[in-house]
Amino acid sequence: MTHSAIPAPSSALTRLIETLGPGASGKGLPPVERWNPAYCGEIDMRIAVDGTWHYMGSPIRRPALVKLFSTVLRKDPERYVLVTPVERVGIAVEDVPFIAVEMVVEGDDETREIAFRTNVDDLVQAGPEHPLRFEREAGGGVKPYLRVRGELWARVTRSLALDLIAMGEERDIAGKAVFGIAVKGAFFTIAPVSELGAS
Repeated sequence: MTHSAIPAPSSALTRLIETLGPGASGKGLPPVERWNPAYCGEIDMRIAVDGTWHYMGSPIRRPALVKLFSTVLRKDPERYVLVTPVERVGIAVEDVPFIAVEMVVEGDDETREIAFRTNVDDLVQAGPEHPLRFEREAGGGVKPYLRVRGELWARVTRSLALDLIAMGEERDIAGKAVFGIAVKGAFFTIAPVSELGAS
């Protein structure tokens, strides 16, 4: 039985890990929005549409390392970057960086609260600061997304999306009939009712 060789970390990746240090994951989220180091180019890292992180074509199988990298991820206007106080490197993201994999709901209508857990264990409560947005798929389906922090979003899994949409209701917004969901005093539009009727 042959085993494929695990690619050796590039110097940029090695520096990134060394800068973060072994205890970085226990320190809470670093202030990446305030850091503005020099851009050092792209590294061969990719977050697939299913939320799996890959390095040099191979999945990163250490959850602790993925969680560590996720804490220093930022969305700049041009690209996604991993950023430390001393350097900034670009990575590829196929859709959005995170997946919302667990959902807890309490209350109804205006008092409804919805909390999510992401695939890297971020805990996020949907609401005005962490809005939901809904994109239409080519086949007529709907993909919900949750803003985690900054411009980083999580896609809600299909099974949770069905539960989420099942809580929707029709409302009149500015004279237009829309279907959406009320969460923590906010109302997030899923789609115009006319579009849902046509699909």
